Amino acid sequence: MPAAGRYNGNMTAASRSQVLAYRWEVQGLRSEPGALAVSDIPILDSGVQDTGVDGARWALVNRGADPQLPLDDPDTALAWTLRSAPHLYRRQDLPQVAAAVRPFSNADAGKRIIDAVKPLKAAGIEPLDALDEVAAAERKIVESPTVKGELSGRLNEVLDEPYQRFCRPCHATHVYEVPFRISALQAGLELQPGSSPPVLQRIPGWPDAPPAEASERVDVIRNYLHFNGPATPTQVTGFLDGALADVKARWPDDAVEVEVDGQVRWMLADDVAALEAAGQDGGASDPENGRPAVRLLGPYDPYLQVRDRELLVPDAAQRKTLWPTLGRPGAVLAGGDVVGAWRPRMAGKKLTVRIEDFGSMATAGPWLSTAVEHQAELLAGFRGVRLAAVEYSQ
Repeated sequence: MPAAGRYNGNMTAASRSQVLAYRWEVQGLRSEPGALAVSDIPILDSGVQDTGVDGARWALVNRGADPQLPLDDPDTALAWTLRSAPHLYRRQDLPQVAAAVRPFSNADAGKRIIDAVKPLKAAGIEPLDALDEVAAAERKIVESPTVKGELSGRLNEVLDEPYQRFCRPCHATHVYEVPFRISALQAGLELQPGSSPPVLQRIPGWPDAPPAEASERVDVIRNYLHFNGPATPTQVTGFLDGALADVKARWPDDAVEVEVDGQVRWMLADDVAALEAAGQDGGASDPENGRPAVRLLGPYDPYLQVRDRELLVPDAAQRKTLWPTLGRPGAVLAGGDVVGAWRPRMAGKKLTVRIEDFGSMATAGPWLSTAVEHQAELLAGFRGVRLAAVEYSQ
């Protein structure tokens, strides 16, 4: 990484609590629902993963959006991008986002497309060329809204064998899933919000020649350092599912070293002052009583997408609860600290929120349970159902 990315003076040192308070602030988790227009929510620079029942819209509500934000909000758009997952962005940013999320090199693309790289390489096809080929085919096929399965079937007719695999569960041949997904935005295609199975459609006004380079505001490395920093190149690489050498080669010149609990990490120089000031009020939503704001974060909320889970949740058993192999719960967040996990249970039009206390909630006093119940009521209203109960276990 460039020598320019170092302080000439003493390295800033930050504690775990400062780092979490900084992330809490910069991700906008202090903002009350309805306080911001959706296009003004900063985390959309990085994209918000739309996975699960509540998805990206609930993550935006937790950062100031109106709880009644419609699925088809005209200022936002949904596309498959990082880790081939659906992410929500500002619609106006989509061409820049396409440049930002495109793999940096053939080596980086090879990492991102996982098992698809082997047959392509064996056929003498470079990964970036393969992605361009898939994107061109998708663009040609999707002239009107097209269901994913139909698009996949028609791609089989025009793409050669190295692009395809036999799917045992389906007993059918499909194009490889990851190239299929991450090529879609490069083809100028978005996902119809709420469609299941997914429906792809052309993005209105898509440029004939999207930008080759992304602006700094949507740059994926800079955004990880800004919203989830301080961080290491390895952590950024894990977030992108890419190649470490490419991340290091594109490391920002204005990234500076910060010591976090004895480990050297990096963050953008302009963010250091915010890190040093973070946590002075404990993340309080009410400065008069000093109590932290409480949020029920969805399982794939941006705050939980960090690759230093041991910093966010030091207890190994709690990490196992929060990030199981299958069926993730959400997290109960109080001023930046994860204090529990939650799961919804629906019965008709009634919602029960089941809370697993990580050890401090029972002794925090009635204010915390009141705040959790308020968030559960908000979630029920967001879902259009009635809150039946909030249940606790340890």
